[in-house]
Amino acid sequence: MSIFSAPKPVIAMVHVGALPGTPAGGASLAELERRAVEECRIYREAGVHGVMLENMRDVPYLRGGVGPEITAAMTVLGLAVKGAAGMPCGIQILAGANREALAVAHATGLDLVRVEGFAFAHVADEGIIESSAASLLRFRRHIGAERVRIWADVKKKHASHALTADVGIGETAAAAEFMRADAVIVTGSATGAECSASDVAEVRARCRLPLYLGSGVTADNLARYWDGADGFIVGSDFKRDGRWSEPVDAGRVRRLMTAYARLGT
Repeated sequence: MSIFSAPKPVIAMVHVGALPGTPAGGASLAELERRAVEECRIYREAGVHGVMLENMRDVPYLRGGVGPEITAAMTVLGLAVKGAAGMPCGIQILAGANREALAVAHATGLDLVRVEGFAFAHVADEGIIESSAASLLRFRRHIGAERVRIWADVKKKHASHALTADVGIGETAAAAEFMRADAVIVTGSATGAECSASDVAEVRARCRLPLYLGSGVTADNLARYWDGADGFIVGSDFKRDGRWSEPVDAGRVRRLMTAYARLGT
């Protein structure tokens, strides 16, 4: 059963500022909260259907876990975003800090987590990210967080998949389904990169889970992906000049949502 108000939801990224203690950190947590709440206001007024909180500015990322200072900060921001958005909310904590993300989602009432390395391992710039499905689902049961949905990236962006070159993206998605993910996410090769139509088709053919596109969706290509996807996670196209690191541009958000409305009628 969907948690969204639309059959093919648009989920907007809230790329919070670099958190205290990270190499680029400098802003106070109160300032980061203010910016995140303002982004939620823009998204809400433009009619998006959900938001996803992510610590993308914390580069370089830790591998497979983060310290208590990051978990605590994301909890504060998660509460603020949940209160400001008024719509379903998710979270991802980079890189591969899936247990921490799940704990934050459970504590703050967020609805889903986006996870890396759910099924099969891959090599990211942080190092090898191993499969987390077994430990993550046991942790979810242990803390009583079964209502928090797990959306798993398959053959994710910013990673090498040479270790699993003999395992196709459809088979990877089928493994995520077998390992009890709630949805799968298909991306291009990098942030802002378009998804391959053949990848989307292969995942659709091998996996019955909801399929979300996690990179490269724009107002201009939304129609091309419409039939193949169950929803769209949008970050870069909602930012000034289409760059993820820039502020949210309300006009660009409205432009994509206008294209969405035309396709949905």
